[in-house]
Amino acid sequence: MKLSMPEMPPATLLGALGQYNLLPAIVFMPTRRRCDQAATETASMRRDSNDERREARRDFMRSAVEQHPEIRGHRHWDTIIRGGVASHHAGHIPAWKLIIEKLMSAGLLEAIFATATVAAGVDFPARSVVLTGADARTGSGWRQLTASELQQMTGRAGRRGRDNVGFVIAAPGLHQDPQMIADLLKAPPDPLISQFRATYTTLLNLLDAYGNFAQVREIAERSFAHREAALQITRLEKAREESRQRIETKLKEAGCDLPLSVVSGFERLVSTRSRLQELRPQTRAEVLHRWLDEVVQPGRIVGVGRSGRRLVLITEKRGGNVRGIREDGRSASFALERIGRVYAPLYRLNDEFIEQAFADVRKRGQELLIPEPRLRDAHAEEADAVGILDNNIESILPPQLHPEEKLRCTETLWSLLDDADEWRRTLRRIEQRRDEVWEPFHQRARVLATFGYLDFEAEKITERGRWLADLHIDRPLLVGEALESGLFNALDFHRMAGVMAALTADEDRDYGELELADALVQALARFEDTGFKVATEEWRFGVEPAPELNFSAAAAAARWANGAEWSTLVYETRAEEGDLFRMLSRTGEALLQIAGLRKAHPEAARVAAVAGDAVRREPVR
Repeated sequence: MKLSMPEMPPATLLGALGQYNLLPAIVFMPTRRRCDQAATETASMRRDSNDERREARRDFMRSAVEQHPEIRGHRHWDTIIRGGVASHHAGHIPAWKLIIEKLMSAGLLEAIFATATVAAGVDFPARSVVLTGADARTGSGWRQLTASELQQMTGRAGRRGRDNVGFVIAAPGLHQDPQMIADLLKAPPDPLISQFRATYTTLLNLLDAYGNFAQVREIAERSFAHREAALQITRLEKAREESRQRIETKLKEAGCDLPLSVVSGFERLVSTRSRLQELRPQTRAEVLHRWLDEVVQPGRIVGVGRSGRRLVLITEKRGGNVRGIREDGRSASFALERIGRVYAPLYRLNDEFIEQAFADVRKRGQELLIPEPRLRDAHAEEADAVGILDNNIESILPPQLHPEEKLRCTETLWSLLDDADEWRRTLRRIEQRRDEVWEPFHQRARVLATFGYLDFEAEKITERGRWLADLHIDRPLLVGEALESGLFNALDFHRMAGVMAALTADEDRDYGELELADALVQALARFEDTGFKVATEEWRFGVEPAPELNFSAAAAAARWANGAEWSTLVYETRAEEGDLFRMLSRTGEALLQIAGLRKAHPEAARVAAVAGDAVRREPVR
């Protein structure tokens, strides 16, 4: 149950913790902005009175600047010196976060205000952990923390070798929910999630290493990502084996030396005959409805009503209803059962052909009619099909069997119907589960084959596929097609940096509103055209296309590659330093990947190397 209490000011919160000897503390907050605000508010309201500790922090920071000059003049510098507190989240550059961690380890900070993500990868020595809520902010709204996230957060309480016990405090707040926190702490950890994915690069490398789709499929089935499917397949295979053993035991006991294929075939024939008899139409209306559902389709003209004189050109059929255009141009909508006649020709649905279509039917009506089926004809067709099945059922046993042996084995086959049905259903479920694992790879194989990166029939990667397999970057297929089209060859180094940033940056992350140069806009437009070509084939084969290019990342990266100062870039983009750092780091890594294609694409590799050096300068490492 939520408390709905006002939030305690961070300075007041730390004061209360200090009175009970619960410092230093990690205070987890839901957003980056709130962490920064809390640190600033605390430093302004709660000055550290220990002069020696303040001087130690000042000396530490001065020494850190020599190694990491990019932190000089950081907006939270005075917050640390004066208040002995800091904020820590992904919006800060790595150098600044490293300094915060070292300050905390040295005992020079009383508290840090951090987001939940800090708990997963950093070991802060803290006596207490303070939870201000059980929710986290994401790009698409709020979500509840998982059990593993909360357990990692609370696991930071207690300094190794100094505290016998750590403390977890649920701070008051409008959205605080102690019961939810208690439930999450008692809940089992979240299941591990594999990072193994069906990607173009993964498929190409596996196929190159193992030589055929069957081996790739086996690797995928054994992967941790599909452990649940693998366990289910194992259980199903065990059930299938038990069914097989039961069948073979009963055949042996009956003295029938028959293979499993005969038992399975007999069951399929009997099941097919049963379904035919169940689906056999009993009335003329049922026969007519099935026929109408089959022959009525867009482009055909039908006659409505018992007389069938009112003509309608069908434009849409959905379920048991149809829509169409009358001779006078008005629209019509009615149930399938109201159709009295159906004409065979399929006409175009363009306005210029509609009038001609109606005239054609009025002139040649009778000769164009599709004859309606009769109930006795339907029964005759069903009887013929059942007769063929009966003959197959009768002849499924080997002809050399003696009459007594044939009778005994026939009775045994009938007694095995349930076991054979279970064996066949289990086999089908095994194949379905295997297909689910393989399908994402199969879809991507089809896309790659379309662009010539692998030979689908031969199950081999091509020469183009070999260098594409070495591109461990986002959107490798788009980049590959751009390389093949020579798009990179037309770029100078700073535009190449901008393009690669647009390709590798998160689609929904904003990196400011810097103005894009016309030449860069034109380059991005050409890459978008290539992306559309790739996405069209991906849609065709059921692959989710890559997200759109990030133009704000392109502008920021091009500005940085052109020699902008780090402080200037941060000021002009108004983006978080940590976000800029990660985007530029990913851009630099992607450029180095292309720079490695010196043999396949020498000109693009040369420019990418220059662009990579321009991007991977301090503080971007």
